[in-house]
Amino acid sequence: MKRKQLLEAVREQITKHRYEHTLGVVDTAIRLADKYGADKEKAETAAILHDYCKFWPEDKMREIIENTPVIPKDLLEYDKELWHAHVGAEVVRSELGIEDEEVLDAIRYHTSGRENMTLLEKVVCLADYIEPGRQFPGVDELRAAAEEDLDRALAKGLGGTITFLVNREKRIYPLTVLARNSLIKPKTKNAQEEEKRI
Repeated sequence: MKRKQLLEAVREQITKHRYEHTLGVVDTAIRLADKYGADKEKAETAAILHDYCKFWPEDKMREIIENTPVIPKDLLEYDKELWHAHVGAEVVRSELGIEDEEVLDAIRYHTSGRENMTLLEKVVCLADYIEPGRQFPGVDELRAAAEEDLDRALAKGLGGTITFLVNREKRIYPLTVLARNSLIKPKTKNAQEEEKRI
């Protein structure tokens, strides 16, 4: 499907406000892909489709999770905000004919992240955090970090999500912790020695 067809399909599934968010994610994902060397066409497609199932009824998503072997069942034990990403990846495969596994993984992990994320997954996940319409404490700092270091910016974004969930006494999906930890590279001996001198 072409960009225009994909956007029309998405527009029918989500609210006007969420559609504006999606357009912001698309522009941001393309820009980050260009900056960091990811495939811009794949970034655009994944960004267009990332929230395809965001407003589907909870019982409909639950049914898909329960009846789709590739979706981890433990999702049902965590916040419903996670569900639409995994459900969405499978639905756009079946309903829209999206077969590219890299694109599907970028949709699947845009909310939780995962250990050893691909460049495309990082780009789409970070674009979702920092698109121009997003307004939350620390978003400008995240945007600035995104101009310097993709991994550091995304680790900071995931860290903010973890803090948000801890403060609300919610459970944290293990993939999010693994994603953040894998983005924070251990400091080399030289970097540690340099810090001691400062």
